[in-house]
Parts: sequence; structure tokens; C-alpha cells
Amino acid sequence: MDVELQATCSALGYLEGSEYVKEPDCLETVKDLIRFLRRDTDVCDIRRQLGNAQILQNDLVPIVKAYYEDKDLFDTVIKLLVNLTQPVISCFNNEIPDEKTLRNNCLEVEGYLQDYKEAFIDEDLFGILATKIKIILKMEWDERREEDKLQLERLFMLVRNVLMVPADANREQRTEDDASTHDQVLWAMHTSGLEDLILYVASSDRERNHLCMHVMEIITLMFKEQEPDTLASAGVHRSMTEKEKDQRELEQAREREKALKKANILKFSGRHSRFGGTFVLKDIKSISENDVIYHKPLCEVKRFSYDEGKNRKKISKNRAPIKTDDPKRRSTLSMRLSLKEFCVQFLINAYNPLMRAVKDALTRKSAQDNDETFYLWAMRFFMEFCRLHCQRIDFISETMSMSAFHYIYTQLCTYYESVRLGKGEECKIWGRRSHLALKAYQELLRTLDFMSRSNDKQIRESAKVIQSNVFYMMEYRDVFVTLLKNFKESQCSRAYLRDLVESTHIFLKMLETFTKKNKNLVVQKKKKKKGKKKKKAIASVELMAEPTEEELETIWSENTSDQVTACLQGRADVPEDIAPFDAASEMGMDQQRVEAMLRIQSSLRDGRPGEAIALFRAAREVWPEGEEFGTADMGEEEEFLALKEIFMAALSHYPENQDSSLLMVGKELDFGF
Repeated sequence: MDVELQATCSALGYLEGSEYVKEPDCLETVKDLIRFLRRDTDVCDIRRQLGNAQILQNDLVPIVKAYYEDKDLFDTVIKLLVNLTQPVISCFNNEIPDEKTLRNNCLEVEGYLQDYKEAFIDEDLFGILATKIKIILKMEWDERREEDKLQLERLFMLVRNVLMVPADANREQRTEDDASTHDQVLWAMHTSGLEDLILYVASSDRERNHLCMHVMEIITLMFKEQEPDTLASAGVHRSMTEKEKDQRELEQAREREKALKKANILKFSGRHSRFGGTFVLKDIKSISENDVIYHKPLCEVKRFSYDEGKNRKKISKNRAPIKTDDPKRRSTLSMRLSLKEFCVQFLINAYNPLMRAVKDALTRKSAQDNDETFYLWAMRFFMEFCRLHCQRIDFISETMSMSAFHYIYTQLCTYYESVRLGKGEECKIWGRRSHLALKAYQELLRTLDFMSRSNDKQIRESAKVIQSNVFYMMEYRDVFVTLLKNFKESQCSRAYLRDLVESTHIFLKMLETFTKKNKNLVVQKKKKKKGKKKKKAIASVELMAEPTEEELETIWSENTSDQVTACLQGRADVPEDIAPFDAASEMGMDQQRVEAMLRIQSSLRDGRPGEAIALFRAAREVWPEGEEFGTADMGEEEEFLALKEIFMAALSHYPENQDSSLLMVGKELDFGF
């Protein structure tokens, strides 16, 4: 260890019995350690020396526990802890090195981080952190200084860094239903009340916008080793399924042991191998037309193969299949019950507002690069937990919409293009991200299928609207074919391929069920060209003559106004089975929006106000973001004025026997909602 660094560490203080005593220059010494880390080399020499000296376990954590009332010292030590516990990939320029020496240094730093994580298995330490967070959260927004906001952010970053440390199964040697290091840290957070503070920040309008990404990362890392179905089925007592599974695994292990013992007995015969004899294997040809002559004992005949003794062809490193490293394990029953309760409270109080805030941060590019992976993971996990446990669609309404489908589809296409254009390790990273997007898309399909089979009529109608858009849009149908055709095992894992096949199967089964219930479904098909034919001259089409504003005002006041009022007040029937788009057209979402507006105007001018109102309300559910069709909470008077504005608008149509392309001219509709 460097002499200057060793002298600095010795100047922090010492442990006298169970009480830590700091030196007079402890605060300046901690600042010196921060300066040392700023001048660290590319091989993390200073960081590795501090880890070898166990500076965090022997000095920093005891200082936090003993002198947390000293504000300057506490704040400085927290800065140093955040720096020491940062992820190993951040210490090596955001990439894992391939060179042997650098790789060993990287593994050494990761080992020290795992030691640090064990040091944080302390309820008193998390209790102090929770108390500091609570003090800052109790302050009014105008009373908080800039250093208070930074301190609050550092405390959440420290918790995030501790939870981000990867687990080492070979080092811990933990079995199922046992408490790992990660579980013990989570239990310390639970008993100290830090989980309640995380839920409060996620549900608070005042705190959520500033800390939404930190909270999302912490929640994602809390459940990184858990499975939603395991948590959803966790009960006070072990379920019969778990008991049967454990018994079945024990029986399989016993059978394997018996088979191995029997094979060993048969393998070593009492007779010497030179007198084993020579045999002929019937119906198995050798290199000639004769049967194979076998010279080994009969007990090994079942393992006969022509491939024996052959050397397997080497595969280049850039073409080798990807090995999945996604550790999943079953925690202790008490830990599962605690995490299950956290999931339920999070869904009830914080899921929708937090996901909305995170989505806004990602849209406005105020988050860091690739932070959408936490959003995708949380969407998949909590939607699956809600589907298996709560079965309440209103808890996840923020991510169960057409905008969510569009966002996931966009991310999936972006990741796919990055995988296709990437090289080496970068390609594999994009492949893992595309797997996250695919699993989120798969869970959207599963939840949509669950909604379509619900007993609630309103939920089934909402599912029908979403299904209509998903099945009619060509992009959503072709994405699975594109991903399957371009799969490469050197870029994406086998688990990705399995989820891709399952997602394709779910989509096709849903499409089959939907077509059986809706006989008028029309699927777009590409027309095949039948030989070369002479092009026919296309006659020019004149636009339909538009009536004047005075004529429209007269028609509205004399006939249409009373009919619209009767429909809005319930004195006339309004149809319910009208879709706000043309199923046979090959138009995008924006063109379909224009088509819906034109259909509403045509219905109003042709004396069908009930159909126009039904189209207006259905289009509002399909395109809520632009508010061209009003808002969900608009009253009858506002709807009346909106329909009048559509009736009076100057929209031009092509005749029905021409292409379904549309053109909107005249003034832009703006209802002012």
C-alpha cells in the first residue's frame, strides 16, 4: 500500500472496544481520500488499495454510525461512500476490459464491492440514513437549500449503488429459501423504515419529479432476483405447489444418484477387458457395407457413437452463442412476504404516477442514457405481478394503453437496429436491452388477453379498442416476423429466442380469437402483380363541391342542431359498435385520425348525428393525446360545440371509388380544451 495513502487512512480514527473514536483531523482526512480517488489511475490503483485496507468496513461505516450528528463530517463521508460504491463498469470507462491484467483488476474491484455490500447489512446504519432522508423530506420546498437537495440525492444514490452490486453465487453458497446478502440488505432496509420513505417519494407529487429516476432504479434493483409469480403466490404458509416441487426435486436427485451408482457397478466388470470378446452391432453400418465390429464391453454399448474421439470444431469468439446470466432464486418466506406487501402498496399508491413521471423524464431527455431499461423492466415485472395477484387493471392503467404499445414498439425497433449495426461486445449489450423490450411487449399482450376475458364489460370494451389498433396496424403484426428472421445466437441469447416464440404464439392466438368474435375483420394483404400490363390512364378527379358557410349555418340551425342535442341528452339512440378507423386502408395513425374526422363530418352532414357522436367518442379513446376529439371529462355543452365546429370546418374528400388517401385543408381544428 502506498505510504502516503496508508498514513491518510491511519489518521481517520480507531476503534476502542465497540466505540469508534475519530482523530482531530478526521474531516480533512476524509476530504484527502476524496482527492486521492479523483487522481486515481486507469487500473483503479487507489480504489483497490482502499478496498484491500477495508477502509469502508473499519472506518467509514463506524464514523457514520457514531458521528451522524456532525453535519459536515456526515455529508463528507457520504460523498466518499458514494464514490467507493459506484458500479465497477463506471470505474473502467463504462466497459468491461478484455485485456487480462485489466480484467483481473476489474474482478478485484468487484470483489471489494461485494465486501462493502456485506458491511451494509446493518439495521442501525440504514436507520440513520432513513432518519436523514426523513428530515430533509419534512422541510418545505422553499426552506431547502441546494446542499440539502444534493444530500438527499446522494443518500438515494448510495442505496442504489449498494443494491446494484452483483451477487456471487459461488462465494455465498446459498440455497433456495435461504437469505442471501442481497436479501439481508433488503431486510435491513425494511426494518429501518427506508422502504416506506421510498414509497412516499414515489407517491408524492412534490418529491417525485426530482427523484423519480433514482426511485425507479432502487425499486428495480430490489426485485432483480425475484420472479413475479413466486411473489404473487407467497402466503403465510408454504403452498402445496412449493411442497410438491421440493419433493419432486429430492426424488429426482435420488434417482440420479441411484442411476450413477448402478452405471459404475456395471462399468467395472470382474473379467479383464482383454477377454471381453468381440461383438457385431446389427443394422449399424461401418465405413464399409458390413456391420460395425465392437471391441468394448457390453455395458458400454449404449454409449456407442461415431463422434467419439472427434474434436469439436472451434467457434470464433465473435460468433459464439451468448450465455445468459440472469440469476433468479427463491428467498425466505418472510422476505417474500415483505416484498409482496411492498409490491401491493406500490401498485395501489405509486405505480401510475411514478411511471408517468419516468416516462416524461425519458421523453424530455432529462434522464441518463439507456435509463429506459429500468422503465421497461419495472413495467414487465409489476404488470405481471398485478395480473397474477391483484387482477386490477386500474392499478396499471398508465402503461396499459396504445401509447405504451407504441413506445415499446419504438424501443424494440431502435434496439434491433442497434444490434444489427453494432459490433462485438456492444452488439451483445443492445441484444440484452432488446430482450427487456420484448419481455415488456410480451407482458402487454398477456395483460391485453386477460382484459379481453374479463367479466367486466367495460374492461372488455377497452381491450377491444386496443386490440383493434394492435391487430390492424401492419407494424405491430410484422415486428415478430422481422425479429425471428434476423435472430442470431451470437447477438441475442436463447432466452430471447424463447420469449420471442412465445410472444408470437400469444399474438397469433389473440388474433385468431378476435377474428372469430368479429366477423367483419379485414386484414391488409399485399396485392400480387399478374404479369405486365399496360398502365391505364388515371382520370383526374375533381374535389367535391364544398357548401358555403351561410348554407352550412342554415342546415345546422334548422335540422342538425336539434338532432345532435337529442342524441347527447339520451332522447335518441347512439350506436356502440363503431370503430373510428378504416380497417381495409393501409394508412398510418395520423392518416387514420384525419379519416375519423372526415367520417364524423360526413355523418353530421348526411343526417346521422348518432353515428357521428359514437365516432367522436370512440376516436377520443383511441387518440387521447392530441385532444382533437375532446377530453374524457368534457360535458354535453362542450361536446355540442365541438361537433358544430367539425360540421362547419372546411374538409375536402376524395370520391369513394378512389384511393383512401385523404387531404385536410382549410382551418386547423382547435376546440380549446
